[in-house]
Parts: sequence; C-alpha cells; structure tokens
Amino acid sequence: MATRDYKPYTPSRRFMSVIDFSELSDKRPERSLLSKLKRHTGHNNYGRITSRFRGRGHKRLYRVLDFRREKDSIPAKVAAIEYDPNRSANIALLHYADGEKRYIIAPLGLKVGQTLMNGPEAEVRVGNCLPLRSIPVGTTVHAIEMKPGKGAQLARTAGASVQLLAREGDYATLRLPSGEARKVHVLCRAVIGQVGNLDFENISIGKAGRTRWLGRRPHNRGVSMNPVDHPNGGGEGKSKGGGGWHHPRSPWGQLSKGLKTRKPHKPSDKYIVKRRG
Repeated sequence: MATRDYKPYTPSRRFMSVIDFSELSDKRPERSLLSKLKRHTGHNNYGRITSRFRGRGHKRLYRVLDFRREKDSIPAKVAAIEYDPNRSANIALLHYADGEKRYIIAPLGLKVGQTLMNGPEAEVRVGNCLPLRSIPVGTTVHAIEMKPGKGAQLARTAGASVQLLAREGDYATLRLPSGEARKVHVLCRAVIGQVGNLDFENISIGKAGRTRWLGRRPHNRGVSMNPVDHPNGGGEGKSKGGGGWHHPRSPWGQLSKGLKTRKPHKPSDKYIVKRRG
C-alpha cells in the first residue's frame, strides 16, 4: 500500500502522511476474535514504572491471531484483509472449510478470495504455512517458529522477510532481517512470502499529538536535567554531560552507546551461525 499526504492547511498537516487504506476490506473486525487489551502503560503489577515515557493513548481491542497455523489439510479462504491497531502489519481473516475463523498476518500480495493451506503437503505459495523441511532452499518466508509448535516469533513486522539459506540434518539456516544467520529446527513452521504493508516505514507522524495517540509520552533528554537526576545532567549551558564530556549513560549509569548487553554465554549461542552486522 502507498502513503497518502495531506494539503498543508495547518502546520502539523504539512508533513503528515498516512497509509492509503484502499486495499483493506470495508468491514468491521470479526467479533469472535476480539478480546480486551489491558493497558499497563509501562507499569508492573506493583504499579512501579518499568518502562518510562509510556501512558494514555487510544483505546484498542486485541485481535487474536493464529501464530501456530496447526489446522493441517483444511483449506481456508481469505475473507478480508483488515487493519490491526496493535501491530505494523495488516491482518487477514481466514474462513476454514470446517466453519472456523482465524486471523493471520497478511503477507505481501495476498488477495481476498485466495485459498490457503497449512501442513507439510501444502503448496509452496504465498500465505501457505509449511515446516521448514518442506520449503525449498532460497525461499523467502516470514512468521517463523523458534520451537516446534510454539507459534511464530520471528519476522512478524511490516515488510519483514527471512531467507532460507541451507538445510543440514535437523536444522535449517535462516538469514534474518538484521543480517544474523541462525539455525532453526526443520520441524518449525514458516509462512511463505514477505509480510505486507511495506510502506509503513515511510509514514511521517507530522505532529506530537499523533505520537500521544500511540501511547508514547514526551521523552526528556538526560542532558537537559540536573546532575542529581541523570548522569548526563548539569554543566553551564549546553554540555555533553556533567559539564565535561562523558560517555552517554542511562539514568542508572548503564552505558547507552556501543555496550553489548547480551549475556556472553547464552545456551542459544550455538544456534547463531553469524552475528548481525
């Protein structure tokens, strides 16, 4: 989908753009697949802030998505392609032949009326879900499981795609969007194709209020604070932290640029063939 710009009849409209929703179906969400979405706004169960600068935002209902795709050998017809306020990708409503309805992430090129299938016998076609051992090497996939049966965890955002590089024994090697090459078990499932809504990254927010609609509050810089409030605060005038130059840090002293925060010896290290660039 393309983006749509506005006439600059106000200063905020001048730079604002939105997704052109012409490709989406003109229908309300499937009520049986909606659930309440409790907002924690960056607080934990004790009410303490665990993620700063979060709060308010527009109310939403959660769309329950099928990330497992375990209904094998039952054809499903694409009934609609819809907007999902909880993610960057669009979603597709499937009507299975047995009467069940489910939402999935809509891949690029999926059209209303197409028939999709899950399982090892499914055809290698956009939107179908197969185990990695049944997918030809070189194929572009998305919505990939990391453990068999757990449900898709990799490549679920708008425009994301992963390439199947090789398959050896019980593991397949994938090249992730970050550039990392990683081994995943061949029984893990993946969906053929690339996630749709590629133009999501080209959206221009245009005004501060639109960011507030998304539940993001103003982010105060450390250098604008006092030394008692932040390691980068203080100094006469505009200074790079504490009156003299210091490495940028978080409010709790953690180096914030270049410090590797991944544990040095994680059990999953053996599955990483090549680190991301």
